[in-house]
Amino acid sequence: MQRGDLLQALIATAREAGQAVMEVYASTYEVSYKEDRSPLTTADKRSHEVIRARLRELTPDIPVLSEEGRSIPYAQRRNWREFYLVDPLDGTKEFINRNGEFTVNIALLRENRPVAGVMDVPALGTTYYAEEDRGAYRLEGDAPPRRLSVRGEPDPEGLTVVASRSHATAALEDYLRRLHVKELVSRGSALKFALVAEGRADIYPRLGPTWEWDTAAGHAILLEAGGRVLDMEGNPLAYNKESLKHAGFLALGVHAQGEVRRKRD
Repeated sequence: MQRGDLLQALIATAREAGQAVMEVYASTYEVSYKEDRSPLTTADKRSHEVIRARLRELTPDIPVLSEEGRSIPYAQRRNWREFYLVDPLDGTKEFINRNGEFTVNIALLRENRPVAGVMDVPALGTTYYAEEDRGAYRLEGDAPPRRLSVRGEPDPEGLTVVASRSHATAALEDYLRRLHVKELVSRGSALKFALVAEGRADIYPRLGPTWEWDTAAGHAILLEAGGRVLDMEGNPLAYNKESLKHAGFLALGVHAQGEVRRKRD
């Protein structure tokens, strides 16, 4: 399958999974909890089933690593050249709270780098997507896609920071005190990557742990919009590690990169 054709198929897959999520969203559903006490709904499961089935049809030779099917030993996946990272419903807490800030995330990784990503926001009728060397885009319904770019000019009043609704911490407050911050915006799920990619925010700092499937699609989109995603040591965020958890990261637009670098130095 050609690159462009595969990306369009991934967009269609994410949107189909998003429709399955919205069917549950409009109904009465039960919430259960995983071992780590994170919530799980019927929507997570239905989205996972849609994505798994479609990816098997599209590219049966490319393995899938999903939040709802995470138990693949490192010995089995360490030599993968290409694989998908999938979060069938990112922002389950936002889904339960019915604020619309949840996403369906599909990323393609090659040599452990995110080279394509799709983030569907079903409650908003919006899809973000990107492919390596072909740009990042926002799609609204059937309108023509709009190309994304991180903020081009610095705001002399300071950085706009986007942070999680669910993971505000004292450590984050302390970190932000060391930056020149104009505004703090709260969003749920991987939408925070999209705000930086669209130029509506300069930095998304996540100082606590996340999973690789939480970040891969947003990472791909932000890279193609001109941003970067770094670990707390300043290195590009890594994937397919023995532990699938990130310790923390910074998703950065152009101007935030310079300020963070100066702070580190």
